[in-house]
Amino acid sequence: MSGLEKWMFLVLSATEFILGMLGNGFIVLANGSSWCKNKTVSLSDFIITNLALSRIGLLWILLVDGVLMVFSFKVRDEGIVMQIIDIFWTFTNHLSIWLATCLSVLYCLKIATFSHPAFLWLKWRVSRVVVCMILGALFLSCVSALSLVQEFKIYSVLRGIDGTGNVTEHFRKKRNEYKVFHVLGTLWNLPPLIVSVASYFLLILSLGRHVQQQQQSGISSRDPSTEAHQRAIKIIVSFLFLFLLYFLAFLITSCSYFIPGTETVVMIGEAVTMFYPAGHSFILILGNNKLKQTFVEMLWCEPGLRKPGFNGPFAP
Repeated sequence: MSGLEKWMFLVLSATEFILGMLGNGFIVLANGSSWCKNKTVSLSDFIITNLALSRIGLLWILLVDGVLMVFSFKVRDEGIVMQIIDIFWTFTNHLSIWLATCLSVLYCLKIATFSHPAFLWLKWRVSRVVVCMILGALFLSCVSALSLVQEFKIYSVLRGIDGTGNVTEHFRKKRNEYKVFHVLGTLWNLPPLIVSVASYFLLILSLGRHVQQQQQSGISSRDPSTEAHQRAIKIIVSFLFLFLLYFLAFLITSCSYFIPGTETVVMIGEAVTMFYPAGHSFILILGNNKLKQTFVEMLWCEPGLRKPGFNGPFAP
């Protein structure tokens, strides 16, 4: 890989990192100051704040990984450095994805309207359901990160055997199995993706039924409920699009692990993965009425210009 390509990768990564830190940092500061001022916080603001914190950690890890990739590719792929990066990346990555999924579920249960007993049972217990999901996300993130420790022990043994030159066919097979298992570990990202897709389709169905009822009643379809449906759908769709892009980029990067001399592919994948935690923060700001109003006030330096009317997180 040429020196120019490496510097282009560094500039792109640094730009995404700065934008991501600005977006996620703004969310943390805005919601944190509101929390301290009002001594209370809504469940949606709590999830968004912790989501931003997890993505700040994820951005730092990706930046450090990118710098090591440019200046010391071999050091990055060997020894304790790779282990530390993988463990922290796995924890922050899984936590970030599951928190975004919790937000999708919260929007769905708060806004969608269905008469099915199972949905009503969840809707009446929305706070309890989402809190249990958050605790489960934290637990699964810790377990997934700690499971890497055992994987690294196995890999260290395999590398030691490889270094002695006494490599049997059995150990070659075990080493390849380890690599495949490491790549397939990315499939743990599929459950939150499926849950988010289900939330999206439930909101679409609920919006369709609501608009149909409004038309039959001769009422304008631009009511607060319709606006809330559309806003939540936009947020979930943006998350799904960015997450699919992120997942495919990481999958390609992981698969390049089997092919020697693929530094360029790895760097491109790294740059694409940074776009997800950086870009989604601004979508969350624009999709949350309180954050958007605070952002506008900060830009114009004129506090107190909040529009009258509905001020909830799903407001237009």
